Amino acid sequence: MDYFSFEAAEVPEVPLMHGLSTSLVLIALLAIAAPLAARFLDRVIKVPIVVFEIVLGILLGPSLLGWIQPTEFIDTLAQFGLAMLFFVAGNEIDFAVIRGRPVNRASAGWVISLAAGIGAGFVLAPSPAAAVIIGVALCSTALGALLPILRDAGELKSPLGIAVTALGAAGEFGPLIAISLFFSGRQLGPATAVLLGFVLLTGLAIYLASRARHTLLHSQVTRTLHTSGQFAVRSIVFILTVLVVLSMVLGLDMLLGAFAAGVLWKVAIARAPEQDRTVIETKIDAIAFGFLVPIFFIDTGIDFDLRALIASPAVLALVPLFLLLLLIIRGLPSLLAAPPTSAPADKLAIILFGATGLPIIVAVTGIGRDEGLISSGISSALIGAGMLSVLIFPLLALRQHQRRPSGTPTRHVEIP
Repeated sequence: MDYFSFEAAEVPEVPLMHGLSTSLVLIALLAIAAPLAARFLDRVIKVPIVVFEIVLGILLGPSLLGWIQPTEFIDTLAQFGLAMLFFVAGNEIDFAVIRGRPVNRASAGWVISLAAGIGAGFVLAPSPAAAVIIGVALCSTALGALLPILRDAGELKSPLGIAVTALGAAGEFGPLIAISLFFSGRQLGPATAVLLGFVLLTGLAIYLASRARHTLLHSQVTRTLHTSGQFAVRSIVFILTVLVVLSMVLGLDMLLGAFAAGVLWKVAIARAPEQDRTVIETKIDAIAFGFLVPIFFIDTGIDFDLRALIASPAVLALVPLFLLLLLIIRGLPSLLAAPPTSAPADKLAIILFGATGLPIIVAVTGIGRDEGLISSGISSALIGAGMLSVLIFPLLALRQHQRRPSGTPTRHVEIP
Protein backbone atom coordinates (compact mmCIF):
# COMPACT_ATOMS: atom_id res chain seq x y z
CA MET A 1 0.00 0.00 0.00
CA ASP A 2 2.83 2.37 0.78
CA TYR A 3 4.30 1.67 -2.63
CA PHE A 4 1.11 2.56 -4.47
CA SER A 5 0.59 5.65 -2.31
CA PHE A 6 4.08 6.82 -3.22
CA GLU A 7 3.44 6.35 -6.92
CA ALA A 8 0.13 8.23 -6.76
CA ALA A 9 1.82 11.19 -5.09
CA GLU A 10 4.58 11.38 -7.70
CA VAL A 11 2.51 11.12 -10.89
CA PRO A 12 1.10 14.69 -10.93
CA GLU A 13 4.62 16.13 -10.78
CA VAL A 14 5.58 14.73 -14.19
CA PRO A 15 3.37 16.88 -16.43
CA LEU A 16 4.07 19.88 -14.21
CA MET A 17 7.85 19.57 -14.62
CA HIS A 18 7.45 18.78 -18.31
CA GLY A 19 5.43 21.96 -18.83
CA LEU A 20 7.94 24.05 -16.88
CA SER A 21 10.88 22.61 -18.85
CA THR A 22 9.16 23.36 -22.16
CA SER A 23 8.32 26.90 -21.05
CA LEU A 24 11.90 27.58 -19.93
CA VAL A 25 13.33 26.38 -23.25
CA LEU A 26 10.84 28.48 -25.22
CA ILE A 27 11.53 31.58 -23.11
CA ALA A 28 15.27 31.14 -23.71
CA LEU A 29 14.52 30.83 -27.42
CA LEU A 30 12.43 34.02 -27.39
CA ALA A 31 15.26 35.84 -25.61
CA ILE A 32 17.47 34.99 -28.59
CA ALA A 33 14.80 35.72 -31.19
CA ALA A 34 14.04 39.24 -29.90
CA PRO A 35 17.44 40.87 -30.69
CA LEU A 36 17.58 39.00 -34.02
CA ALA A 37 14.17 40.40 -34.96
CA ALA A 38 15.24 43.89 -33.87
CA ARG A 39 18.36 43.65 -36.02
CA PHE A 40 16.38 42.33 -38.99
CA LEU A 41 14.11 45.39 -38.93
CA ASP A 42 16.86 47.83 -37.98
CA ARG A 43 17.30 49.17 -41.51
CA VAL A 44 13.58 49.83 -41.84
CA ILE A 45 12.64 50.97 -38.33
CA LYS A 46 14.44 50.95 -34.98
CA VAL A 47 12.24 48.97 -32.60
CA PRO A 48 13.37 48.55 -28.96
CA ILE A 49 14.10 44.93 -28.10
CA VAL A 50 11.67 45.03 -25.17
CA VAL A 51 8.78 45.43 -27.60
CA PHE A 52 9.76 42.22 -29.40
CA GLU A 53 10.16 40.43 -26.06
CA ILE A 54 6.65 41.37 -24.97
CA VAL A 55 5.06 40.66 -28.34
CA LEU A 56 6.74 37.25 -28.60
CA GLY A 57 5.57 36.48 -25.05
CA ILE A 58 2.00 37.33 -26.10
CA LEU A 59 2.35 35.18 -29.22
CA LEU A 60 3.49 32.04 -27.41
CA GLY A 61 1.55 32.72 -24.21
CA PRO A 62 -2.00 31.74 -23.25
CA SER A 63 -3.53 34.64 -25.20
CA LEU A 64 -2.60 33.12 -28.60
CA LEU A 65 -0.66 29.89 -29.19
CA GLY A 66 -0.64 28.75 -25.57
CA TRP A 67 2.78 27.08 -25.84
CA ILE A 68 4.01 28.81 -22.67
CA GLN A 69 1.93 28.82 -19.50
CA PRO A 70 2.52 31.09 -16.50
CA THR A 71 4.27 29.35 -13.61
CA GLU A 72 5.35 30.47 -10.17
CA PHE A 73 9.00 29.77 -10.97
CA ILE A 74 8.96 31.90 -14.13
CA ASP A 75 7.12 34.69 -12.29
CA THR A 76 9.83 34.62 -9.60
CA LEU A 77 12.58 34.93 -12.22
CA ALA A 78 10.63 37.78 -13.80
CA GLN A 79 10.53 39.59 -10.45
CA PHE A 80 14.32 39.26 -10.24
CA GLY A 81 14.47 40.74 -13.74
CA LEU A 82 12.32 43.70 -12.76
CA ALA A 83 14.46 44.31 -9.68
CA MET A 84 17.62 44.14 -11.81
CA LEU A 85 16.15 46.62 -14.30
CA PHE A 86 15.65 49.17 -11.54
CA PHE A 87 19.08 48.41 -10.07
CA VAL A 88 20.60 49.28 -13.46
CA ALA A 89 18.53 52.47 -13.61
CA GLY A 90 19.79 53.56 -10.19
CA ASN A 91 23.34 52.59 -11.09
CA GLU A 92 23.39 54.54 -14.36
CA ILE A 93 22.03 57.86 -13.07
CA ASP A 94 24.78 60.42 -12.63
CA PHE A 95 23.34 62.62 -9.89
CA ALA A 96 26.29 65.00 -10.11
CA VAL A 97 25.23 65.82 -13.69
CA ILE A 98 21.47 66.17 -13.16
CA ARG A 99 21.54 67.95 -9.78
CA GLY A 100 20.26 71.50 -9.56
CA ARG A 101 17.97 72.83 -12.26
CA PRO A 102 17.42 69.59 -14.26
CA VAL A 103 16.28 67.38 -11.39
CA ASN A 104 14.41 70.18 -9.55
CA ARG A 105 12.33 71.08 -12.58
CA ALA A 106 11.88 67.44 -13.55
CA SER A 107 10.55 66.70 -10.06
CA ALA A 108 8.13 69.64 -10.25
CA GLY A 109 6.90 68.34 -13.60
CA TRP A 110 6.38 64.89 -12.11
CA VAL A 111 4.24 66.26 -9.26
CA ILE A 112 2.05 68.00 -11.85
CA SER A 113 1.83 64.74 -13.81
CA LEU A 114 0.82 62.77 -10.72
CA ALA A 115 -1.96 65.21 -9.85
CA ALA A 116 -3.23 65.27 -13.44
CA GLY A 117 -2.96 61.47 -13.72
CA ILE A 118 -4.99 60.85 -10.57
CA GLY A 119 -7.55 63.37 -11.82
CA ALA A 120 -7.85 61.49 -15.10
CA GLY A 121 -8.04 58.25 -13.12
CA PHE A 122 -11.08 59.49 -11.20
CA VAL A 123 -12.82 60.15 -14.51
CA LEU A 124 -11.98 56.70 -15.92
CA ALA A 125 -12.11 54.49 -12.82
CA PRO A 126 -14.91 53.71 -10.36
CA SER A 127 -12.87 53.94 -7.14
CA PRO A 128 -10.17 56.12 -5.56
CA ALA A 129 -7.71 53.20 -5.40
CA ALA A 130 -8.15 52.51 -9.11
CA ALA A 131 -7.73 56.22 -9.85
CA VAL A 132 -4.39 56.20 -8.01
CA ILE A 133 -3.27 53.10 -9.95
CA ILE A 134 -4.05 54.82 -13.25
CA GLY A 135 -2.51 58.10 -12.08
CA VAL A 136 0.78 56.49 -11.02
CA ALA A 137 0.95 54.58 -14.31
CA LEU A 138 0.39 57.73 -16.36
CA CYS A 139 3.05 59.78 -14.53
CA SER A 140 5.92 57.32 -15.10
CA THR A 141 8.91 57.53 -17.44
CA ALA A 142 10.81 54.43 -18.57
CA LEU A 143 14.34 55.48 -17.63
CA GLY A 144 15.62 51.90 -17.94
CA ALA A 145 14.44 51.78 -21.56
CA LEU A 146 15.58 55.32 -22.44
CA LEU A 147 19.15 55.20 -21.12
CA PRO A 148 20.35 52.54 -23.62
CA ILE A 149 18.66 54.47 -26.45
CA LEU A 150 20.36 57.72 -25.44
CA ARG A 151 23.69 55.94 -24.95
CA ASP A 152 23.54 54.30 -28.38
CA ALA A 153 22.64 57.66 -29.97
CA GLY A 154 25.59 59.38 -28.25
CA GLU A 155 23.26 61.79 -26.43
CA LEU A 156 23.66 60.67 -22.82
CA LYS A 157 25.90 63.64 -21.87
CA SER A 158 24.20 66.21 -24.11
CA PRO A 159 21.79 68.82 -22.68
CA LEU A 160 18.93 66.75 -24.11
CA GLY A 161 20.29 63.56 -22.55
CA ILE A 162 20.79 65.24 -19.16
CA ALA A 163 17.21 66.58 -19.21
CA VAL A 164 15.79 63.18 -20.17
CA THR A 165 17.86 61.45 -17.48
CA ALA A 166 16.46 63.88 -14.89
CA LEU A 167 12.95 63.22 -16.20
CA GLY A 168 13.51 59.49 -15.99
CA ALA A 169 14.90 59.69 -12.46
CA ALA A 170 11.81 61.60 -11.30
CA GLY A 171 9.51 59.43 -13.42
CA GLU A 172 10.76 56.19 -11.85
CA PHE A 173 11.67 57.20 -8.30
CA GLY A 174 8.50 59.29 -7.83
CA PRO A 175 6.07 56.49 -8.77
CA LEU A 176 7.97 54.08 -6.51
CA ILE A 177 7.40 56.44 -3.59
CA ALA A 178 3.72 56.78 -4.53
CA ILE A 179 3.31 52.99 -4.70
CA SER A 180 4.98 52.59 -1.31
CA LEU A 181 2.73 55.26 0.24
CA PHE A 182 -0.62 54.26 -1.22
CA PHE A 183 -0.31 50.47 -1.50
CA SER A 184 1.72 49.45 1.54
CA GLY A 185 -1.37 48.30 3.44
CA ARG A 186 -0.85 51.01 6.09
CA GLN A 187 -2.56 54.30 6.78
CA LEU A 188 -0.94 57.24 5.00
CA GLY A 189 0.69 58.59 8.18
CA PRO A 190 2.46 55.38 9.25
CA ALA A 191 3.32 54.59 5.63
CA THR A 192 4.97 58.00 5.28
CA ALA A 193 6.95 57.46 8.49
CA VAL A 194 8.18 54.05 7.33
CA LEU A 195 9.10 55.44 3.92
CA LEU A 196 11.02 58.33 5.47
CA GLY A 197 12.83 55.86 7.70
CA PHE A 198 13.85 53.78 4.70
CA VAL A 199 14.97 56.86 2.75
CA LEU A 200 17.00 58.15 5.71
CA LEU A 201 18.60 54.75 6.27
CA THR A 202 19.58 54.27 2.63
CA GLY A 203 20.58 57.91 2.36
CA LEU A 204 22.92 57.47 5.31
CA ALA A 205 24.38 54.34 3.73
CA ILE A 206 24.95 56.18 0.46
CA TYR A 207 26.54 59.14 2.28
CA LEU A 208 28.89 56.90 4.26
CA ALA A 209 29.76 54.99 1.09
CA SER A 210 30.61 58.24 -0.67
CA ARG A 211 32.96 59.29 2.15
CA ALA A 212 34.82 55.99 2.54
CA ARG A 213 37.83 55.04 0.42
CA HIS A 214 36.80 51.37 0.02
CA THR A 215 40.41 50.27 -0.42
CA LEU A 216 39.71 46.69 0.67
CA LEU A 217 36.62 46.44 -1.55
CA HIS A 218 38.42 47.76 -4.60
CA SER A 219 41.47 45.56 -4.10
CA GLN A 220 39.31 42.46 -3.68
CA VAL A 221 37.30 43.43 -6.77
CA THR A 222 40.48 43.83 -8.80
CA ARG A 223 41.93 40.48 -7.64
CA THR A 224 38.78 38.52 -8.47
CA LEU A 225 37.58 40.41 -11.53
CA HIS A 226 38.63 37.64 -13.92
CA THR A 227 38.50 34.68 -11.54
CA SER A 228 35.78 32.44 -10.15
CA GLY A 229 35.67 34.67 -7.05
CA GLN A 230 33.75 37.46 -8.87
CA PHE A 231 33.64 39.58 -5.72
CA ALA A 232 32.10 42.55 -7.55
CA VAL A 233 29.14 40.54 -8.86
CA ARG A 234 28.62 38.84 -5.50
CA SER A 235 28.70 42.22 -3.75
CA ILE A 236 26.09 43.56 -6.18
CA VAL A 237 23.82 40.60 -5.50
CA PHE A 238 24.29 41.08 -1.75
CA ILE A 239 23.51 44.82 -1.79
CA LEU A 240 20.53 44.29 -4.09
CA THR A 241 19.17 41.47 -1.93
CA VAL A 242 19.59 43.34 1.36
CA LEU A 243 17.82 46.50 0.19
CA VAL A 244 15.05 44.63 -1.65
CA VAL A 245 14.37 42.45 1.40
CA LEU A 246 14.52 45.49 3.70
CA SER A 247 11.98 47.35 1.57
CA MET A 248 9.69 44.30 1.53
CA VAL A 249 9.98 43.79 5.31
CA LEU A 250 9.00 47.44 5.80
CA GLY A 251 5.99 46.96 3.52
CA LEU A 252 7.45 49.14 0.74
CA ASP A 253 7.65 48.28 -2.92
CA MET A 254 10.68 46.09 -3.61
CA LEU A 255 11.62 48.23 -6.61
CA LEU A 256 12.40 51.12 -4.27
CA GLY A 257 15.07 48.93 -2.65
CA ALA A 258 16.37 47.82 -6.05
CA PHE A 259 16.69 51.43 -7.23
CA ALA A 260 18.46 52.46 -4.02
CA ALA A 261 20.82 49.47 -4.35
CA GLY A 262 21.90 50.69 -7.78
CA VAL A 263 22.68 54.14 -6.42
CA LEU A 264 24.58 52.68 -3.45
CA TRP A 265 26.72 50.44 -5.65
CA LYS A 266 27.55 53.31 -8.00
CA VAL A 267 28.81 55.35 -5.05
CA ALA A 268 30.75 52.46 -3.51
CA ILE A 269 32.61 51.61 -6.72
CA ALA A 270 33.10 55.20 -7.94
CA ARG A 271 36.78 55.41 -6.84
CA ALA A 272 37.80 52.06 -8.24
CA PRO A 273 40.13 52.04 -11.27
CA GLU A 274 38.28 53.08 -14.41
CA GLN A 275 39.26 49.89 -16.22
CA ASP A 276 37.74 47.80 -13.43
CA ARG A 277 34.54 49.85 -13.45
CA THR A 278 34.20 49.31 -17.18
CA VAL A 279 34.50 45.55 -16.78
CA ILE A 280 32.00 45.55 -13.93
CA GLU A 281 29.50 47.54 -16.00
CA THR A 282 29.85 44.93 -18.72
CA LYS A 283 29.14 42.17 -16.22
CA ILE A 284 26.08 44.02 -14.89
CA ASP A 285 24.75 44.45 -18.43
CA ALA A 286 25.35 40.76 -19.11
CA ILE A 287 23.42 39.63 -16.03
CA ALA A 288 20.63 42.16 -16.48
CA PHE A 289 20.06 42.34 -20.22
CA GLY A 290 21.46 38.94 -21.12
CA PHE A 291 19.46 36.95 -18.58
CA LEU A 292 17.03 38.46 -16.08
CA VAL A 293 15.47 41.51 -17.76
CA PRO A 294 14.42 39.64 -20.94
CA ILE A 295 12.60 37.10 -18.77
CA PHE A 296 10.67 39.94 -17.12
CA PHE A 297 9.50 41.43 -20.42
CA ILE A 298 8.73 38.03 -21.98
CA ASP A 299 6.77 37.09 -18.85
CA THR A 300 4.90 40.40 -19.18
CA GLY A 301 3.78 39.24 -22.62
CA ILE A 302 2.88 35.79 -21.30
CA ASP A 303 0.69 37.32 -18.57
CA PHE A 304 -0.81 39.89 -20.96
CA ASP A 305 -4.58 39.36 -21.17
CA LEU A 306 -5.15 39.94 -24.87
CA ARG A 307 -8.65 38.44 -24.75
CA ALA A 308 -9.78 40.97 -22.13
CA LEU A 309 -8.40 43.74 -24.32
CA ILE A 310 -10.08 42.75 -27.60
CA ALA A 311 -13.29 41.36 -26.10
CA SER A 312 -14.73 44.83 -25.61
CA PRO A 313 -14.47 47.70 -28.13
CA ALA A 314 -14.68 50.12 -25.19
CA VAL A 315 -11.64 48.54 -23.50
CA LEU A 316 -9.72 48.42 -26.79
CA ALA A 317 -10.43 52.13 -27.30
CA LEU A 318 -8.66 52.80 -24.00
CA VAL A 319 -5.28 51.96 -25.58
CA PRO A 320 -5.06 55.05 -27.85
CA LEU A 321 -6.72 57.09 -25.10
CA PHE A 322 -4.07 56.11 -22.55
CA LEU A 323 -1.36 56.74 -25.15
CA LEU A 324 -2.72 60.26 -25.67
CA LEU A 325 -2.96 60.78 -21.92
CA LEU A 326 0.71 59.80 -21.54
CA LEU A 327 1.59 62.58 -23.97
CA ILE A 328 -0.60 65.15 -22.23
CA ILE A 329 -0.22 64.16 -18.58
CA ARG A 330 3.43 63.08 -18.57
CA GLY A 331 4.83 64.62 -21.74
CA LEU A 332 3.73 68.24 -21.46
CA PRO A 333 4.91 68.77 -17.83
CA SER A 334 8.27 67.34 -18.93
CA LEU A 335 8.88 70.63 -20.74
CA LEU A 336 9.77 72.15 -17.38
CA ALA A 337 13.06 70.21 -17.54
CA ALA A 338 13.95 71.42 -21.04
CA PRO A 339 17.27 73.31 -21.24
CA PRO A 340 16.73 77.10 -21.47
CA THR A 341 18.11 77.34 -25.03
CA SER A 342 16.27 74.30 -26.41
CA ALA A 343 15.13 74.46 -30.02
CA PRO A 344 11.44 73.68 -30.71
CA ALA A 345 12.43 70.28 -32.11
CA ASP A 346 14.27 69.42 -28.90
CA LYS A 347 11.29 70.50 -26.79
CA LEU A 348 9.06 68.15 -28.77
CA ALA A 349 11.66 65.41 -28.31
CA ILE A 350 11.61 65.97 -24.53
CA ILE A 351 7.80 65.66 -24.52
CA LEU A 352 8.05 62.34 -26.37
CA PHE A 353 10.88 60.99 -24.20
CA GLY A 354 9.09 62.00 -21.00
CA ALA A 355 5.89 60.24 -22.12
CA THR A 356 7.69 56.93 -22.69
CA GLY A 357 6.68 54.51 -19.95
CA LEU A 358 6.43 50.76 -19.46
CA PRO A 359 8.16 49.08 -16.44
CA ILE A 360 6.32 51.12 -13.80
CA ILE A 361 3.08 50.65 -15.75
CA VAL A 362 3.59 46.88 -15.67
CA ALA A 363 4.45 46.93 -11.96
CA VAL A 364 1.61 49.16 -10.75
CA THR A 365 -1.07 47.54 -12.93
CA GLY A 366 0.12 44.16 -11.63
CA ILE A 367 -0.54 45.39 -8.09
CA GLY A 368 -3.93 46.72 -9.09
CA ARG A 369 -4.92 43.53 -10.88
CA ASP A 370 -3.71 41.21 -8.10
CA GLU A 371 -5.59 43.19 -5.43
CA GLY A 372 -8.75 43.49 -7.54
CA LEU A 373 -8.51 47.28 -7.81
CA ILE A 374 -8.62 47.42 -11.61
CA SER A 375 -9.94 45.03 -14.23
CA SER A 376 -7.77 42.93 -16.52
CA GLY A 377 -9.04 45.04 -19.41
CA ILE A 378 -7.80 48.34 -17.95
CA SER A 379 -4.51 46.70 -16.97
CA SER A 380 -3.99 45.35 -20.50
CA ALA A 381 -4.96 48.69 -22.04
CA LEU A 382 -2.40 50.55 -19.89
CA ILE A 383 0.32 48.02 -20.71
CA GLY A 384 -0.61 48.18 -24.39
CA ALA A 385 -0.29 51.97 -24.32
CA GLY A 386 3.06 51.62 -22.55
CA MET A 387 4.28 49.20 -25.22
CA LEU A 388 3.25 51.61 -27.97
CA SER A 389 4.95 54.50 -26.17
CA VAL A 390 8.25 52.57 -26.03
CA LEU A 391 7.85 51.61 -29.68
CA ILE A 392 6.87 55.01 -31.08
CA PHE A 393 7.92 57.90 -28.85
CA PRO A 394 11.74 57.41 -28.61
CA LEU A 395 11.98 56.90 -32.37
CA LEU A 396 10.01 60.09 -33.07
CA ALA A 397 11.97 61.95 -30.39
CA LEU A 398 15.34 61.12 -31.94
CA ARG A 399 14.08 62.14 -35.37
CA GLN A 400 12.87 65.46 -33.98
CA HIS A 401 16.20 66.02 -32.24
CA GLN A 402 18.06 65.37 -35.48
CA ARG A 403 15.96 68.06 -37.19
CA ARG A 404 17.22 70.80 -34.84
CA PRO A 405 18.66 73.90 -36.57
CA SER A 406 22.26 73.48 -37.68
CA GLY A 407 24.77 74.99 -35.31
CA THR A 408 22.71 74.25 -32.22
CA PRO A 409 25.01 72.84 -29.54
CA THR A 410 24.13 69.28 -28.61
CA ARG A 411 26.86 67.75 -26.49
CA HIS A 412 28.72 68.27 -23.26
CA VAL A 413 27.15 71.64 -22.59
CA GLU A 414 26.81 72.34 -18.89
CA ILE A 415 23.29 73.19 -17.76
CA PRO A 416 23.09 75.68 -14.91
